[in-house]
Amino acid sequence: MKDRKQAETEAQSKTDPILLKAYKILAVYAKATGTMICVHDHNYLPIPEIFEEITSEKNICLYCTAYRVKTVIRKLQDLTATPCNDMHINAIKEANRFGGSYIYMCELGFMFWTSPIYADDRFVGALLGSGLLGIDREETSAQMYLMANGAVTMPVLQQKLAPFPQGDAEQIKALAELMLIFAKSLSVGSENYYETLKRRSEQQGTLSAKIKELKAQYPAGSPAPGYPLDKERMLLAALRRGDNETGRNILNELLAILLFSNPDHFKYIQFRAIELVVLLSRTNIAPGNTGNVMLETNNHYLKRIQNAQNIEELIDILHLVVEHLAGQIFSFQGIRHASALRKAERYIWENYTRKISLQEIAEVSGLSAPYFSTIFKDEMGENLSSYLNRLRIEKASRMLVETELSLSDIAGACGFEDQSWFSKIFKNYIGVSPGKYRGQGGDRATELSEEHFPVHYRAFPNEIKE
Repeated sequence: MKDRKQAETEAQSKTDPILLKAYKILAVYAKATGTMICVHDHNYLPIPEIFEEITSEKNICLYCTAYRVKTVIRKLQDLTATPCNDMHINAIKEANRFGGSYIYMCELGFMFWTSPIYADDRFVGALLGSGLLGIDREETSAQMYLMANGAVTMPVLQQKLAPFPQGDAEQIKALAELMLIFAKSLSVGSENYYETLKRRSEQQGTLSAKIKELKAQYPAGSPAPGYPLDKERMLLAALRRGDNETGRNILNELLAILLFSNPDHFKYIQFRAIELVVLLSRTNIAPGNTGNVMLETNNHYLKRIQNAQNIEELIDILHLVVEHLAGQIFSFQGIRHASALRKAERYIWENYTRKISLQEIAEVSGLSAPYFSTIFKDEMGENLSSYLNRLRIEKASRMLVETELSLSDIAGACGFEDQSWFSKIFKNYIGVSPGKYRGQGGDRATELSEEHFPVHYRAFPNEIKE
């Protein structure tokens, strides 16, 4: 039968080499900063090599273990019995979620900070630092005295707290940032992974806020909004204007509606993401960017979308697509009347749901009506009337499905002079009358197949499909 020393030796041999290296570096960090450290593995357990150190008197967590749950730590697994074990695990998970430092305080007032370590974009463990008080020393000692229920005298507590200095916010933040630098230096093949996780966390925060707004707008039991085709057009318009910030905001609005209307329908959202990339690929590209290069790039992103494992990854890929294609899409930037067209297009998007004239739009652009009409068609690829009608029909198609307004009311709300003209234009663009479109439920398909994808997607190489 194996003795304890042999068992510990075998356990230590299984420790990831990166974590062993981390332990050596953190030992220097602790000595230089006067703090205490711990290294956790991918299962959130301290590595065996650090067992003696974390079971010594300087580990304040053992105080709670002794007086709250009355447990003696004899082996590594006993550490899971510490009252704050879940707190530390949740902190490591939070740091892992957004790829950075996470600073927190226990209920007694002791400060902790943690940073994750990766290898080839895989979580392998975390660094943990402590040793500073975040609240007044007297308050901490009073809480510890109550916890011990008289088993420890106040002088003994004062002596126990002596090694723990008061830490200000800037000092603790600096210690956490320094630990993060060490964590990044230790991570192999994951140099950019921290930035990726941070970016995804920020994206999730933005989308959560937008979804919260949608929940207030569409209470439980009310019909959810349909797919926002108009948002796609607005996204393309923003990218053509070179307004990438607005483009990112519109993409977030589009994604928020998708997630809100289709919770737990990952495949559907994945299909919509593919359609969006295809839509962008069909947009005019800037001079110097060949169609073959664009197709190859889009195939790359389409493969990544199909291989995405979760919503966070899918959303991040879409943002990367928009960022990349923003520089490839033909933009008003650099053309002779760029400023005039940007002003006009923005005005159109803000007012197309009412009746607006060529003269009115031309005045906004600062050009004469005949000249504006000419350059608009040259640069946009269609005349102003066709452009306006297309936007209005897309708006009307959504209203037909999402509201119970009459055809007359919808026509007025979308900038058409009367219902008959609206019906005629709608049928020209959609192929069926507004009434029939509403009766068929619009474009809300209950099943998705390849037939629901544009022909350009079906023409892509087979290897990008499932």
